[in-house]
Amino acid sequence: MEEQSNSARQAAALIATPELQGEIAPAEAVPPALPPGRPALLSIGMQYMVASALAFSVMSLMVRYAGRALPSQEMVVARAVFSLIVTGGYLWRHRINPWGNNRKLLVARGIIGYAGLAAFYYALVHMPLAEATVIQYTNPIIAAVLAAVFIGEGMRRREIALVVLSALGVLLVAKPAFLFGGDTAISPYVVGIGMIGAIGSGTAYVLVRKLSETEHVMVIVFYFSLASTIFAIPSAIPGAVWPSKTGWLLLLGIAITTQAAQVFLTQGLSREPAGKATAVAYSQIIFAALWGALFFQELPDWYTAAGALLIVGSTLALSRPARASTAPAR
Repeated sequence: MEEQSNSARQAAALIATPELQGEIAPAEAVPPALPPGRPALLSIGMQYMVASALAFSVMSLMVRYAGRALPSQEMVVARAVFSLIVTGGYLWRHRINPWGNNRKLLVARGIIGYAGLAAFYYALVHMPLAEATVIQYTNPIIAAVLAAVFIGEGMRRREIALVVLSALGVLLVAKPAFLFGGDTAISPYVVGIGMIGAIGSGTAYVLVRKLSETEHVMVIVFYFSLASTIFAIPSAIPGAVWPSKTGWLLLLGIAITTQAAQVFLTQGLSREPAGKATAVAYSQIIFAALWGALFFQELPDWYTAAGALLIVGSTLALSRPARASTAPAR
């Protein structure tokens, strides 16, 4: 029961934290169960997690491709407006007060969430897909550090060591010229923007955990959508470009893939232990590397592979003690 409640809480947090993985999925948007048949290699829950990772990677591919013609802020506007309409409609239909209780913290979550999403989209446009995805996946480590500092969730020496290893992984992905020499390094400015995206996502996750004590999940999402719309429109206007037919199709594709991905993610987390499901979610990095190689001739080097292993391994190892320590207490 404890394991199921943990999975349910993580699912709710991810629904309320679209910049961590993609976009929102209303609670009643449940896909039909897969038809019965011969035993599958993967359980239904794991199949949902793989489908989610695939859909999120396709979203990243579309953002990268659309970024050739459209500013990243324009894509943020499109996503924010779509999310605002869906969320507002949900709250109106269920007669839920959209303004919530802890409005100051809700506003902070919305602004920080917007910054994280905007930075992530910028990184997707200006970095190789695999590298941008790897850096974004440092957000659980960042969330652990912030939770220790601001809400009193202590960190042991082993966990601090894992944070250091994750930072080393980012260093291997970025390959700064002063350490690696040559022209293999990604622009420090772009890496910094990518890290802002991860920090924004990690901070949003901590805020969502706090807000979930008093607020409806969709109210938290509403503030994120509203803040993103308010802040993204002024920043998008100076360099706005009217989308071509292909551009509109890409924006629609981003909407569809992120919505489907979040539904799959929620279904997967409701059926599998959080740690097992999270491990499968990291297959998004593999998909991103594949799309980068196929569509943009981006071949990750050994440094990127090693950095990804450090980040993924550190995050998975960091998640284990929390689950193990709660069991004996019961």
